[in-house]
Amino acid sequence: MNPALPAPDIDPVEQRRALRARTIAARQALTATHRAALMRHFETHLGELVARLAPTTLGFCWPYRGEPDLRAWAAHWLAGDASRVATLPVVPHEAGPMVFRRWIPGMEMPLDRHGIPHPAEGDPLVPDLILVPCNAFDAAGYRVGYGGGYFDRTLAVMNPVAVGLGFEFARVDDVRPQPHDRPMDWIVTEAGAFPAQPRNMR
Repeated sequence: MNPALPAPDIDPVEQRRALRARTIAARQALTATHRAALMRHFETHLGELVARLAPTTLGFCWPYRGEPDLRAWAAHWLAGDASRVATLPVVPHEAGPMVFRRWIPGMEMPLDRHGIPHPAEGDPLVPDLILVPCNAFDAAGYRVGYGGGYFDRTLAVMNPVAVGLGFEFARVDDVRPQPHDRPMDWIVTEAGAFPAQPRNMR
């Protein structure tokens, strides 16, 4: 396991900011060969977990700043059953929850203000399971995102099964979650799929 965040007398917001910067830099520094090796294991564990949970509608994110790229995996998942639906998040209002719209491999999509493609049209859908990227995470299922609170607001409204995604180098002892943070139900890395362990059970 990687070291925990710095000493607890340091402001937790600053700690999380520093941790976010460190893990994003490590992720973006991966060589293509190393990333491909990690992703082979990652996709195996993710596929096994998703097969076990058996969602019909799945939400995932377009890769951003070196996050695991799930586009080919999602296309393969869709091809396995015509009833399956994959969705991508859209941010209609900065202070509100995200909505999810259907994604079809190869479809044309505009870019949002962060330069991330998103489905501009289509009815909002509610995924049974959402794959949530993590800049850092702990065994209790808490994560460090980008600080905007989008996923926390969205998960509170939709209440799907939430699966956090990250590489093992982003695992820490304790991300020092904030009161509004919503833990993941599962964490998937290249090492396996792990159910979140509530702090009072650890």
